[in-house]
Amino acid sequence: MRFLRRFLLSILVLGLLGTAGELILTDHTENFWQWTPLVLIGLLFIGLATGSVTGTRVILILFVVSGVVGTVLHWRGKMEFQAESNPKLSGWELFRKAAESKSPPALAPGVMIQLGLLGLAYQAAGKTRRFHET
Repeated sequence: MRFLRRFLLSILVLGLLGTAGELILTDHTENFWQWTPLVLIGLLFIGLATGSVTGTRVILILFVVSGVVGTVLHWRGKMEFQAESNPKLSGWELFRKAAESKSPPALAPGVMIQLGLLGLAYQAAGKTRRFHET
């Protein structure tokens, strides 16, 4: 079980560093919503370093929430951009054009959901005990 926890933590840390690096390199810092994942990543590193189980769990749940909110915001951005580019688009055609566009990547915020779930799995692996252990 110790190996599993270390493995999950290693994947989580690599994911956090990679995601933070990409957000910084792509200048994902224009407004409050764009700063949210970077702030959450920083808070999670603090939570992990201090060993605060409850605080870390709350932050991990916020990761999942931010991923859902980010996906909605990215989709809105795609739809608005397509509607501004061609005001004649509406309904299914607008949705299709937005889905085909590359920017902003609509599912990119899903990485926050994955990282949050991975972190929760890491925490859960620490609480699991075998039946013969007491």
